[in-house]
Amino acid sequence: MKFSLRQMEVFRAVMLTGSIRAAAQLLFASQPAVSRIIAHTEQTLGLMLFNRVKGKLTPTPEGEALFREVDEFYQQAVKVDEFARALALGPSGTLRIAASPSLSRGLMSRAIAQFVQRYPGIHVNFRTTLLNSMPQEVLSNRVDLAVSVHPIDHPNLRVEPFTRGRMVCVVPLGHELAQLATVPLAELARYPVISHDAGIPFGRLVAAAFERAGVELKTRINIHQSDMACSLARSGAGVAIVDEFTAEGMGWTDLQTLPLADEIVLEPSIVRSVFDHGRTHAGKFIEVLKQQAAREGHGQTSAQP
Repeated sequence: MKFSLRQMEVFRAVMLTGSIRAAAQLLFASQPAVSRIIAHTEQTLGLMLFNRVKGKLTPTPEGEALFREVDEFYQQAVKVDEFARALALGPSGTLRIAASPSLSRGLMSRAIAQFVQRYPGIHVNFRTTLLNSMPQEVLSNRVDLAVSVHPIDHPNLRVEPFTRGRMVCVVPLGHELAQLATVPLAELARYPVISHDAGIPFGRLVAAAFERAGVELKTRINIHQSDMACSLARSGAGVAIVDEFTAEGMGWTDLQTLPLADEIVLEPSIVRSVFDHGRTHAGKFIEVLKQQAAREGHGQTSAQP
């Protein structure tokens, strides 16, 4: 093998840290040893991986391309290591979860709290990810499962809706719209509207709802994350259309959450690979998540003072 595992490890460390010195510190190795391995790697591969200018290393295009492959390989190696440790620990181990940001502060946090109470021996690695990155996260085995705020259409994913939600209107405390039991889109459009960019799923859902209602949507500000819309509404920039999960999860007392008269329905979904053979703790978490969603009864948003 021209490119050994040790060479990959050292090369990746240099790419991540940007210098021989920092890579040596990361690997608990000497600088001369790291430098020799990089030089030997370039010689055996017949590639110039770094340009050296005044003592600084800058990756070449070949170095950048090789790093992408090495990093993907490293992620797989980490998964194998975690799986081996999980086998040794028996009923313990690690569960890796990704979720849409809008679900992370409320429903997912409470479900994870229930999960770790029920399974104290299982460590949870939890992070947020956007919908367009979720298929890669799942199919590359970086996570054992993902929870999306919208269903995802992909031939190699199993996608199971497990609860329902709605888009809601968020306004500053005491706003005129708060006098209404439900807010028609035509009434909401009289105010400066903060909504998601039309190029992302939330934005497409909102735009389609306005079109069905025969109301022209003129947004004052377009955003990409619901918590940003809530922050802008708090600052008086307009009224926001966001998902109920974000509105509930933020817990701001100076905002009011109002139901829309024209329903915009969400279907949060559990996302798994079709190649998943059930060797992780994902099934246990799915059971807890469904129970938590049923207890919370999402889909019945009401005005909040």
